[in-house]
Formats: sequence, C-alpha cells, structure tokens
Amino acid sequence: MGKAYRELEHQGLAALGDAPLSEHEPLRRELLRWLGRARTAGLDEESIEALFRTTFRTHIEEET
Repeated sequence: MGKAYRELEHQGLAALGDAPLSEHEPLRRELLRWLGRARTAGLDEESIEALFRTTFRTHIEEET
C-alpha cells in the first residue's frame, strides 16, 4: 500500500474497512493476479468489472 494512502488513512480521510492493513496487501496482490488472468482470458475492462460486480453482489446476497 502506498505511503500517500497510509497518510490519508492516518488522517482519517481514507479507510479500507475493518481489516488491519497487514491483511490488505496480500488480498490486493491476489486480486491483481486474478485481474491478470482475466485479461489473459480475453476479458476487456468492462467485462472484468461486470464479472466482479455481479459476483460481488451474489456473494453479498448469499451472506444475508
């Protein structure tokens, strides 16, 4: 995570939920790898975003 973001978070201007920062970076790296695989599979930006959004919504609905 960037120094600028950490400074904003320290000032209370940015937050990434309740998880500690130490949990964010491994998840970010995993997401970046997934994005790379999606690109390799031929998905464009719009398709990747649509896939992520629909999957995220489904996950949220299943949790409730």
